[in-house]
Amino acid sequence: MKKVSYLLIALFSLSLIVSSCREQKSPDEKVEEAMESVKEDLDDASDDVKDAAEDLEDEIKEAKEEQNDDN
Repeated sequence: MKKVSYLLIALFSLSLIVSSCREQKSPDEKVEEAMESVKEDLDDASDDVKDAAEDLEDEIKEAKEEQNDDN
């Protein structure tokens, strides 16, 4: 029973040490990270819109070419 008690105490102590050593972020750092994440998401969305516009432009050109070939 003593061994189990010592083991539990050791595990509890280890968990306290590990959890207390975590780096805590300040609210400013959290806001900065969130802003960077939003900026990256907006950049990705912007790239997706540009790609979609280019694809649409290509499809329009192809449709015009097909229409000219039919005439």
